[in-house]
Amino acid sequence: MTAKKITVGRRKTASARCFLTSGSGKISVNKKDAKEYFKTPSQYDLILKPFKATDTLGKFDARINVRGGGFSGQVGAIQLAISRALLRENEELRSLLKKFDLLTRDPRMVERKKYGQPKARKRFQFSKR
Repeated sequence: MTAKKITVGRRKTASARCFLTSGSGKISVNKKDAKEYFKTPSQYDLILKPFKATDTLGKFDARINVRGGGFSGQVGAIQLAISRALLRENEELRSLLKKFDLLTRDPRMVERKKYGQPKARKRFQFSKR
């Protein structure tokens, strides 16, 4: 790999940019170590999923900038950005990434709140009489 690959991933309202370069496997999120940024081990494991699926763990360094959303949305956005960067690096990884469903943008978004209701689908208590 000669130059860094820059890709974007989105999930809910979170947006992540991934700068992938060949290296020793360092992953930084918003200038912090990924383990430090995400407190729970399960979130960190989800970030590593594209590397584990393609057997490239420890071969690339990823510098990630993520904005918006909560931790769950940010993890999904980072996962998609890393997957796209790996795909841009090696097109042969497409079948592996597709097998683990890592190239699909999750279209689910929060449903808007409607007027006359307390939430998107919840209704105020109805009194028949």
